Amino acid sequence: MLLNSFPVGPLQCNCSIIVCPETKEAAIVDPGGDAEDIIKQAEDAGLKIKYLLHTHAHFDHVLGSAEVKKATGAKILLHSGDKFLYDNLAQQCKLFGFSAGETLPVDDWIEDDQEIVIGKIKLKVIHTPGHTPGSLSFSLADKESILFSGDTLFHRSIGRTDLWGGDYDQIIKSISDKLFTLDDSTRVIPGHGPDTDIWHEKKENPFLS
Repeated sequence: MLLNSFPVGPLQCNCSIIVCPETKEAAIVDPGGDAEDIIKQAEDAGLKIKYLLHTHAHFDHVLGSAEVKKATGAKILLHSGDKFLYDNLAQQCKLFGFSAGETLPVDDWIEDDQEIVIGKIKLKVIHTPGHTPGSLSFSLADKESILFSGDTLFHRSIGRTDLWGGDYDQIIKSISDKLFTLDDSTRVIPGHGPDTDIWHEKKENPFLS
């Protein structure tokens, strides 16, 4: 498995490109902006982008989705719990002083425990509501275990719950009951900021320890 993670967009969302080295099939997690850079990376590496995986539908995680989809033909995947956010992307952006640009329909609604196949790589979908009703995390077990936690779990922090659909008790439950059951060595790539791992968050996260 090949992986490249880098910040994109106005709020520096962590975008990740996951690649099966044998087939060159790939998925992009949270293409939240800077679509031209994402597309160039995919083209330079000769990748076939199958899926655009969204941990949730806040504007800073989906702003690049339409442009990347048009360039690659990849499917836009999202949990149905965040449909109301996706449908109101323009209003979200307006509240924060940004332009929404074009949006395209969601191709498939994905659910808890679903498996996403990228070449010979398998990602498990974990529904982790709290930051938003449809928040998802994506778990990958390869030579190392990796979790793409979106804005649910951060380095020594958690996602905010004061926006549309946020629920503090629910996000704590999602992390405790679902994410903290993963192996302690699991690398966590959050939606913003530096990587962490499950062990350190169990021990050092002030919201959960």
